[in-house]
Amino acid sequence: MTDHSFLLPFVPIRPEQLLPFAALAQWSGTHRLWQGQTVSSDPLQTFTYAAASGFRTPVGTSVSLMPFCHPLEAALRVRSLAAGTGHSVVAGFGPGAKVLQRSLLGSAYRSQLGAVRDYVTIVRALLEEGQVQYEGEFYSCRGQMPRLPLPPIEVGLGVLRPGMAELAGEVADVAITWLTPVDYLRSTVIPALRKGAEKAGRPVPRLVALVPVALHASDRDVTQLALASNSGHMRLPHYIDMLSRSGIAVDMRNSPEASAKALVAGGAFLYGDEQELKARLAQYADAGVDEIVLNLTGVAGTHGNHVALRETEILLKAVGS
Repeated sequence: MTDHSFLLPFVPIRPEQLLPFAALAQWSGTHRLWQGQTVSSDPLQTFTYAAASGFRTPVGTSVSLMPFCHPLEAALRVRSLAAGTGHSVVAGFGPGAKVLQRSLLGSAYRSQLGAVRDYVTIVRALLEEGQVQYEGEFYSCRGQMPRLPLPPIEVGLGVLRPGMAELAGEVADVAITWLTPVDYLRSTVIPALRKGAEKAGRPVPRLVALVPVALHASDRDVTQLALASNSGHMRLPHYIDMLSRSGIAVDMRNSPEASAKALVAGGAFLYGDEQELKARLAQYADAGVDEIVLNLTGVAGTHGNHVALRETEILLKAVGS
């Protein structure tokens, strides 16, 4: 059975802005509340604030960027979040864009997959064994943490392309995708996950797909919704490459509106009425996605957070959460 969750569709400047969405996550029985990486507020701290305010729910990060934090500190922060919320946590990690790596580390990782393997190996060892002795090319750690009773913690990887999907199959509990059309998941991501898992002799990780969606309305422009949701991602080389592999050509420098229309036509951004969206989201479940995360950032960006909150509730009811 596929679970349904939702993403906080905006970047909170003050932690109390999260609370209506945390309340919806708790009261609707949604599987998990997700947040993305920001430089305006720390998702782990805003989740903890929500829990301290009485809204305790399973949470997930999609995805924390590795250059911001050493893996030992990452493991410590994730453990603290699980203790603070009292619920399970999916801790998603990714290397970020090369421009970010150069800005924070002085140079990009020589190997994106190698850096991720080092990072996740250290985090997993600390979370599972409480200690690690690891010397890697990109990250090393010799340390330990006290073993404590905590809710379950799953380590996830942000996955867009086959190489990272195969690595996730080898080392992660969860593979987390963003803006990936269902046909691309079926034909490319899922086979690579299985290949990596078979190589490592371990179960195939859960697949979580964050899916940009918006309900149809006569006063809405789907092109502007898609741009508000994804314009930043469509400028990044690894997203451009993934979309190209899925048959969607984007060129935000010369034709942003045409790029947004291609996103909609290619099924990376879903738009329609309740029944249409329910049917299209069901395709993700049929393809093998274990958790669908509704991403209404386009609605929040064009019509406000209160509209996105109401629309999230409508869609959760439509898909049966």
